[in-house]
Order: sequence, then structure tokens, then C-alpha cells
Amino acid sequence: MAKQLSEQLADLSVHAKKAEDAVAASQKETHDKIMSRWEQARADAAATTEKVNQEIQSAGDNVAKDWNARKAKIAADMDALKAKVARKKRELDARHAEKEAERLERDAGLAIDYAIAVVDQAKLAVLDAVAGRIQAEEIRRAA
Repeated sequence: MAKQLSEQLADLSVHAKKAEDAVAASQKETHDKIMSRWEQARADAAATTEKVNQEIQSAGDNVAKDWNARKAKIAADMDALKAKVARKKRELDARHAEKEAERLERDAGLAIDYAIAVVDQAKLAVLDAVAGRIQAEEIRRAA
């Protein structure tokens, strides 16, 4: 593993804080500035997805098999994001704007709930890894 688990969790914390700060700042910005932030967030998501895919490929078949479901989820999320962009470009009608904003807020809430669940799963995985390492060291010392 290239990074320590604690470093990965710190990276996750930084990403979450940046997302929180961007949302807070967007409440006071113009539509053009928000769309600029959105485009940057899309580019960041694409770059992060590519980085994860590269890390999975470099980890080998054993780890890659475990990540296939997550990789498929990431690909599906990116496809959904692309579809959302295409749909957004077609939707310029003002009467749909309010319903679209509400739907996007629900989607964002679900994405946040999903992220929280993934963080909880990551926490469990880290604790499993730490417990496994401790157990391995105890067995090695006992031998």
C-alpha cells in the first residue's frame, strides 16, 4: 500500500472539508461563480476517479477483485454525472428550475449520506487492518 491508512483518512478529511467550504461559499456567490466551482469539482472528481483506478490496477489482481464492485460504482457515478451535465445543458426552462434545485439538493443529501456510510466502512476496514496487524505481531512474538 503506497500510503499509510492514517494518511488516507487524513486525505479524506481534507477532501470533505474542501467540499464543506465550497458549499458554504457557494451560498453567497453568483450563478456563474457556482458553475465555475461545479466545473472544478467535476474535474476534481474525474481526476480522483482516475487516480483510484490507477491505484487499483497497480495493486494487482487480488486487491482488484475486491474493488471491482467499487470500481463499477465509481464508473456508474461518473456516467450519471456526465448524463446530468448533458441534461442540465438542455434544461433552461425557468419553471423547471425550482424542481431541479430540489432534486439536486436531495441528490446531494443522498451523496453525503453515502459518503458518511463509506467513511464508516473505511473506519471499520482500518480497524480490521490494525487488529489484523496486532494479531500477526502477537503470533510472531509467540512463535
